[in-house]
Amino acid sequence: MASTLHSFASSADLAGSLADKVADTLSAAISARGTASIAVSGGSTPKAFFQVLSTRDIAWDKVTITLVDERFVPADNARSNHMLVDANLLQNKAKSARFVPLYQPAAAVEEAARLATEKSAEIGIPFDVVILGMGGDGHTASFFPGGSNLATALDASTPRGVITMEAEGAGEPRLTFTFSSLQDAALLVLHIEGEGKKDVLAKAEGSGEEADMPIRAILRRATSPVEIYWAP
Repeated sequence: MASTLHSFASSADLAGSLADKVADTLSAAISARGTASIAVSGGSTPKAFFQVLSTRDIAWDKVTITLVDERFVPADNARSNHMLVDANLLQNKAKSARFVPLYQPAAAVEEAARLATEKSAEIGIPFDVVILGMGGDGHTASFFPGGSNLATALDASTPRGVITMEAEGAGEPRLTFTFSSLQDAALLVLHIEGEGKKDVLAKAEGSGEEADMPIRAILRRATSPVEIYWAP
C-alpha cells in the first residue's frame, strides 16, 4: 500500500497538524455511527501530539482510546504507556474519553493478553485511527526483530486481538495488537521524529526482510494507506 510523507519544520508544527487530522477523523466517525476509536503508541515521541490533541473540540465522551502495545507492568509503573496517556492525553477536553488499557492484572503475560483481547473486543476493530511509532531497529508496536511471536504478530491471517511478545532489548514482556488488528484503520499514521528516524525509514522502504525490520510489514502490506508524519 502506498505511503505519503508529511514533513514539518518542528515537533510543534507536526503535533498541531496531526491533532487536526485525527480530530477530523474521529469527529467524522462519531457523525457516521455515534462512536469513534483510536489506538496510540507509547514512548516519548507522541507527548506533544497528545497534549495538543487533548485540547481539540471532539465529542470525547463518545471516543474510546487504547494503546497499540504495552509493557507488562501496572499503570503506576514509570515505564507504563498507560501512565504516558494518563499524563498527556486524558487531560483537558479529552478527560471524558473512555480508556481501555492493555495491561490487565494477571499472574502471567499470556493471561493478560487473553483478558486484553476480551476487553478490546468491546471497542470493535478496525479502529478509526491508529498511531504507530518506530524504533531505531525498525520495530513498531511491539513487533521486535527476533521477537518470540513475531511471525504470528505479522501474519495478516492471525485473529485480531492482543498477543504477547518478548525480545532481547525489549525489557519487560510486551502486550501488542496484531498486524491484522492495526492494518486497516481509517487513518493509519506512522509518527516519527529526528533525522535518525528518517534514515531508518529510508532503510525500511528499501529491500529486505520484514523480520529484520518489522515496520516493513506496515509499509508494504497494510490495507490502508500509511500517512507518515515526520519532523526533525
